Amino acid sequence: MKLRLCAKRRSKIGKKLSPEEIKALYRASFCQTFAEIQAPTGEWKQHLGIGLIFVSMAIWIAVLMNLFVYDDLPVTFDDEHKKAQLKRMLDLEVNPVTGLASKWDYENKKWK
Repeated sequence: MKLRLCAKRRSKIGKKLSPEEIKALYRASFCQTFAEIQAPTGEWKQHLGIGLIFVSMAIWIAVLMNLFVYDDLPVTFDDEHKKAQLKRMLDLEVNPVTGLASKWDYENKKWK
């Protein structure tokens, strides 16, 4: 019942008002239109920019740490030392059941 009265009042008022006045009344009641509410704000650009700044700072820190903080790799990381370590592990028959020694043929000196 109350809704019908409100609708009748609005229709009477709406007939007397010009379209500009109706828009002004709507604007006074509601601050934004649906199109304005759903319009993109562009805020994602700010978030992306801040994220990329942090990523670039992390990369610069990693590069500077590699240059000035960390020492060179030990000589045991050379290929010669790796081969010598593998040969020593095979000579000692390290983990003969499931490890390297299980995959080495000691008679033919080849991998199985």
